[in-house]
Amino acid sequence: MFNKTKSPAPSQPQRADNGSSIPPLPDLPMPGGAPAAPARAAQPAAPSARGLSTLSSDLQFEGSISGGGDLQIDGAIKGDVRVGRLIVGETGAVEGNVSADYIEVRGRIVGGISGKQVKLIATAYVDGDITADQMSIDIGAYFQGRVLQGRREAPAPTPAPRPAAPEPAPQVIDMKAPS
Repeated sequence: MFNKTKSPAPSQPQRADNGSSIPPLPDLPMPGGAPAAPARAAQPAAPSARGLSTLSSDLQFEGSISGGGDLQIDGAIKGDVRVGRLIVGETGAVEGNVSADYIEVRGRIVGGISGKQVKLIATAYVDGDITADQMSIDIGAYFQGRVLQGRREAPAPTPAPRPAAPEPAPQVIDMKAPS
């Protein structure tokens, strides 16, 4: 009976080796023009890069955090945060400037916020200016500061050029002798 449980264990690494023939998931980005074998080798790194990093509620961090990934803050950070996507949980607190493409605030931020899309959920407490392309504030959220709309991708229409002040018409002088 114990031999049966031990015999499948060695076969599991063999399955992992044979598992490389499994095609990649459709939602994972494929490197352009790369052969199939390197794409499979890069697959394990892709989910971790897309994964959500979490600072749990019992942790405190002093210093700046930057990166291109996703971050959920349930603890406390004293410093600036610059990531791809940010979620500040209900127990989360940031004392510093925050910058991300997508920011969802359920907890507390004291500092400036800059992002393409910013959402303040009903439990949010924000004391600082917000610069965003898109912004939503739920009923019950506390916000003290200014909201500045970021620039949009499309250029603003320019007014038609005004013509310069008209030049005086040339005067015609008759050069004939009087007769």
